[in-house]
Formats: sequence, C-alpha cells, structure tokens
Amino acid sequence: MTPLPAAQALDAYFLEARCRLLDVAAILDRIDRGTNTATVENDPRVQKIRRAIAQLLEQHGGRAEAIQQTFSQDYDPNWKRPEPRV
Repeated sequence: MTPLPAAQALDAYFLEARCRLLDVAAILDRIDRGTNTATVENDPRVQKIRRAIAQLLEQHGGRAEAIQQTFSQDYDPNWKRPEPRV
C-alpha cells in the first residue's frame, strides 16, 4: 500500500481531525465543569487521556499504536477464554 502524499492526507483528513479534537476538548471541559473535580484528577482514566494527548504531540510515527497501548490492558495468560455459543 502506497501512503498518500502528506498534503493530500492533510486535505483528506483535516476536518475529521478537527472534529475529533473538538470532541475531546468538549469532554475535558465537561469534566472540568463538574463538581468535585479534585476527585477525578487522580482517576486512571483521566491520566490515560492526558498521556494519550501527550503522545499525539510526538513527532514520529507510531502514535496510534502508542495510544492504543495506553488504553489497553496488559496481556494476562490466565484470562478466561470465552466459550463458543452452541
């Protein structure tokens, strides 16, 4: 698969990126406007969101993978496998 030229990728995805960034900003604003915001400052979910935002600012490829890893649980070989439906 041949990657798009950078300018073409920007043309194709700029509005989508803008929309998604506005969504994230709105979510963070809602959290900040909530009562007892001090209780969520140490919430691991908020910390993961902030870590993911920092990863967006990295100037190298692999940001999507890094963010996916931020939100993923570590592999546990003892996880129970789902049973097939009969």
